[in-house]
Amino acid sequence: MKRFECVPNFSEGRRVEVIQAVRRAAEGVPGARVLDLESNADHNRSVLTLAGEGEALVEAAYRATEKALELIDLNHHQGGHPRMGAMDVVPFVPLGEATMEEAVALARKLGERLVRQLSLPVYFYAKAARRPEREDLARVREGGYEGLREAAVRDPARAPDLGGPQLHPTGGAVAVGARPVLVAYNIYLTTPDVAIAKRISRSLRGRDGGLSEVKALGFMIQERNRAQVSMNMTDYRRTPLHRAFALVREEARRYGTAIEESEIVGLVPEDALLDAAEDSLQLNRFDRANLLERRLAEGGAPAPAEGEYADGSLRAFVEALAARKPTPGGGSAAAVAAAMGAALGLMVLRYSSPPGELPPEGAKMQERLTTLEKTLLDGVDGDVRAYDQVRSKRLRPKEGPVTEEARQAYRSALRHAAEVPLAAAGACQETLALLDELAPRVKPVMVSDLTTARALLRAGLEGALANAEINVGSLRELGEEPSDLVGELDRLRPRA
Repeated sequence: MKRFECVPNFSEGRRVEVIQAVRRAAEGVPGARVLDLESNADHNRSVLTLAGEGEALVEAAYRATEKALELIDLNHHQGGHPRMGAMDVVPFVPLGEATMEEAVALARKLGERLVRQLSLPVYFYAKAARRPEREDLARVREGGYEGLREAAVRDPARAPDLGGPQLHPTGGAVAVGARPVLVAYNIYLTTPDVAIAKRISRSLRGRDGGLSEVKALGFMIQERNRAQVSMNMTDYRRTPLHRAFALVREEARRYGTAIEESEIVGLVPEDALLDAAEDSLQLNRFDRANLLERRLAEGGAPAPAEGEYADGSLRAFVEALAARKPTPGGGSAAAVAAAMGAALGLMVLRYSSPPGELPPEGAKMQERLTTLEKTLLDGVDGDVRAYDQVRSKRLRPKEGPVTEEARQAYRSALRHAAEVPLAAAGACQETLALLDELAPRVKPVMVSDLTTARALLRAGLEGALANAEINVGSLRELGEEPSDLVGELDRLRPRA
């Protein structure tokens, strides 16, 4: 079952009975779950977060829009946040294995239904946009309800994608789209001067030369008597929260003010906050798999210790490979690929003769392939240990004078870190040569297995050589010319 998030934003943040009525309309749909509801009186806006199956979310978003249209009249609506509709924005967000293309299809389906059944004009935005200029929601909503009401009729370039061109008389129009996960992030300043918040917002916005993936506006929050920098972080991986926070703090200092506090509106991915924590605490080698809650959620199975990946499960290795830490890395992955290639070669060899009847040359090849497979598997953890040695011996002039003993220890670590992948590359090359010998005896049904084995070994060879070249380059930067290692690289490179 593929799951999606849907985040309807509607233009009411003050009347509790209206806010709750819209929520109830959405939560009555089987297969869709209300995760969160955030309201702001100064913005006069609420954000509803739903999650579930695609068809159920379309139904829930439709019902919420229908109720908002019934209870909200934009002709009598005032608030600090830009808006063009009673139900202003409805984005679909793919989760897990769901794709953006599937999210776009859901957006289109909802949009067509809103026009057909509610006569509500629709603008498609973000990844669902039908025109490039409408990928940016701010451009779609420019002028707000009052401005768009006139522009949509007068200017064909501003007309809705579906319905219209006249807007709904009380509900305006809705923007329906598909996008990645977005983090709504606000920062309160220690001043009520909204002009400062607006100047800071301008310096933040990506379209104005600030941070990419940041949309920002300045507001006055009357109930707190504070100016607010309100941001949409459209890709927290490319522009993390802590980077935006640091820039706001720096800009606020220029204007003689400071940050009072910040807040997240709605739900936030765990990794977005962990990015900020790792940066603030300088957890440069922190493995998120070691979080207590994550380990408990996985059933308490311990992650493999560094240096034990070859004896663990494939799933554990792949998850460790994807983690935000330096090991295991490309060298270990290359060794795993090559070891699988050698194992496939062994399988093909064993199927080349009747069970238990390998000829003498076949038995000899089997023995050698078994040894090479073990050598490659040893390289999985050998690469991890070699890199850890380099990291521990790295020269750190800022911590004090670097001794000749420290330089020599670092050179030795770098040399070993080159030797490990070179050994793997040599094993790859020898295994490929053995498979070349085997090829004429392979049964037709096994050709695809032999092809896969060769491809895995070539990938392992190329990755191992790239890993070795990096460490040879580091040795050269220290003034050493490792001619023996360079010679081995030259010998092995042609096969890659």
